[in-house]
Amino acid sequence: MIEMGSKDIAKAATRIALTGSMDEENRMKDMYLKNGTKTCGVNFGGEFITSVMKMIESTVVAAKREGVIESTYLEEGAVAGAVREAVSQITNKAIGLNVGGKIGIARQGENIAVCIFFGIGLLHLNEVAIGLGHRVI
Repeated sequence: MIEMGSKDIAKAATRIALTGSMDEENRMKDMYLKNGTKTCGVNFGGEFITSVMKMIESTVVAAKREGVIESTYLEEGAVAGAVREAVSQITNKAIGLNVGGKIGIARQGENIAVCIFFGIGLLHLNEVAIGLGHRVI
């Protein structure tokens, strides 16, 4: 296992969020798993304000389902907090608009990071934003 620090885990979450297909995501997940890092991604879209809770819930559920975290209050709370931090970084651009893209999650040891990579806007008139949150479990 290659020991990764908080910056490396943040990079891993960002790379997962930037994958364009399930095949690419799965290849990247396998690569990171060989280094002892658990990762997963969640596609997401909807109206921003009404979707924030769903983003948090979907990310926690995906992290549990993929074995990135266990079903404990501490680990679920860490993921929820990291998502909330990532969301807060794009809120000013996204209020009142639709968002769509991918959420990437990465964890090794005590470090966990969540990256959101979204297109924000209406129709094809999109702004692009990335938010990143990190927690220590």
